[in-house]
Amino acid sequence: MKLLLTSAGISNASIHNALVELLRKPVAEASALFIPTAIYAIAGGADISRKVICGQLGDPFCDLGWKSLGILELTALPSIKQELWLPMLQETDALLVGGGDCQYLCYWMQQSGLAKLLPSLLQRIVYVGLSAGSMIMTRFGTTYGNHNLPAESDKSLKLVDFALHPHLDHEWFPTNSMDNIQKLAATIAVPSYAIDDQTAIKVTDDSIEVISEGHWKLFNP
Repeated sequence: MKLLLTSAGISNASIHNALVELLRKPVAEASALFIPTAIYAIAGGADISRKVICGQLGDPFCDLGWKSLGILELTALPSIKQELWLPMLQETDALLVGGGDCQYLCYWMQQSGLAKLLPSLLQRIVYVGLSAGSMIMTRFGTTYGNHNLPAESDKSLKLVDFALHPHLDHEWFPTNSMDNIQKLAATIAVPSYAIDDQTAIKVTDDSIEVISEGHWKLFNP
């Protein structure tokens, strides 16, 4: 399993180098698929998705200079024969999973069948998460509540045994202060990483490494 769980994308040279190490090739020689689904449960999500794809918002992610880039929309997959989209997944080098609403993203990961496929796919491809796209791989997820899903729907896939709290001390997220995250972490039964937008968590099988040119803190339960 090879994961690069970022707060805001490939925001600095250290995170970029970690991505290249996981890919085992330059980004310019790697193919990627972008999953925008989580953002549709956020106000203005369609335009945010466009800006992320075009590199007009946030740190580099889709616009890193990939050899090829495709869009994988999870809400469409249940109505399409698997033979049309599974080969794309099996052949890509990286899966880029964007931010937004964890619960909405988790629901469509499950409904599309991708959640069941991930354990085998991740034996070969690199999973690169951004914000909610990172959080859903952990033991803790959140929701903005702008959807009609059942309240008991899962908020994360629980593929790694820790929680991740992105956008530490970010001006756009005033509740994401270190004090607030520490209080939240005290209610979670697994270790919690609070990371700012210059930090990412690199997971290689059972190995966890913090990649940072910014600020982060680990809270143990």
